[in-house]
Amino acid sequence: MKRTEQEHVIIVAGGRGLRAGSELPKQFRLIGDRPVLMRTIEAFHRYNPEITIVVVLPDGFIDHWEELCRVHGFTLRHRTTAGGETRFHSVRSGLELIPPEGVVAVHDAARPLVTPALIERCFATCAAQQCGVIPVVRQTESVRLLTGAGSRIFDREQLRVVQTPQVFPVAGLKEAYETPFDPSFTDDASVAERHGLSIMLVEGEESNIKITTPFDFLIAEQYLIDLPKR
Repeated sequence: MKRTEQEHVIIVAGGRGLRAGSELPKQFRLIGDRPVLMRTIEAFHRYNPEITIVVVLPDGFIDHWEELCRVHGFTLRHRTTAGGETRFHSVRSGLELIPPEGVVAVHDAARPLVTPALIERCFATCAAQQCGVIPVVRQTESVRLLTGAGSRIFDREQLRVVQTPQVFPVAGLKEAYETPFDPSFTDDASVAERHGLSIMLVEGEESNIKITTPFDFLIAEQYLIDLPKR
C-alpha cells in the first residue's frame, strides 16, 4: 500500500479494567502466551512497521510494563507515557508525543483482535478525505429508548456501534484536544466534532471486540485458537 501521510497511533491503556475480574489491569493480562497490550501493538506493527506507536499506561504501571516487555522479549518500538484522570486526559497526554504532521489513530488497548485490513481502511479514508474516521458495526439486538413514561421500541437500523481505531488529521485532533474537558465526551470523535471536524463512518469488524469482562477473554482466546483455520 502506498502511504501519502505519516501515520501514528495512540494506544490508550490507561484504565484499570476492574470489570475484567482481576486487580491487574486487563491490558496486562495474558491472551494465550502474551499480554493483551502486546497483541494490540503487534496488530499495528503488522499493518505498518514504520508507524509511530505511543502507548498511554496507567499512572504507576510504566515500570510494570517494562518488566513485562523484558520477560516476554518484546522489542517492537514504541514510546510510553502516563495516562490521566479520564480517557480524554490520557489521549491528550499521548498527543504530546505525536509529531504535528500526518494522521493519527486512537485505539483501545483492549481491542487486540483488530486486523490490518480495518486499520488500513480507517487510515486510507482519513488521508483521502481529511476528516475524522470511525469504524462502526450494525446493532444486531433489539433496543428500547427510555422515556418519562417508561420505554418504547427504537429502530435499530438507525444505530451503529462505534469501535476503534478512530483516525484523524493530527493537526485537527491536537487542536480539538485543547478544548476543556466535558463529561459528555464519550470518545475521540465526540471531541473532534465539538471542535468542528467532520466525521465519516467506515465498516468495522464484528471480531474487533473490546475486552471488558472475563467472558470477553474467553472469546478472544478461542478466536486466536481458531485463527489458523480461517
